[in-house]
Amino acid sequence: MKLKKNDTVKILAGKDKGKTGKIVKVNRETERVVVQGANMVKKTMKKKNPQDKGGIMEIEAPIHVSNLAFVTSKGVATRIGYKFDENGTKVRFAKKTGEVI
Repeated sequence: MKLKKNDTVKILAGKDKGKTGKIVKVNRETERVVVQGANMVKKTMKKKNPQDKGGIMEIEAPIHVSNLAFVTSKGVATRIGYKFDENGTKVRFAKKTGEVI
C-alpha cells in the first residue's frame, strides 16, 4: 500500500465522492484507511462508565484504498510510484507531476 498516515487524499467513489481529507488511520491487512471527516456513519455506543455519554454517535468508517487518490501540494490528484534518488534511497513520487513526496 502506497498511502500513509497524514497523506492528503481525494475520494473517487462512494457517497463522499470529490471530498478531500487527511488519512487518520491505516489498516494494511484489509487495505482500508480512515479519512478525517469522510464516510461518516452513525453507531450506537454503550456507556462504559457512569460519567461517559452513550447513545448514537457519528464516527468515520474505513474506505478501501482503491477509492482514493493522493493529492499533491499543488492540488493535483495522482497515483504514487516508487523510485531511487541519487543517494540510492527509495522515495515516493507523484506519477502526474514527478514531484517527490
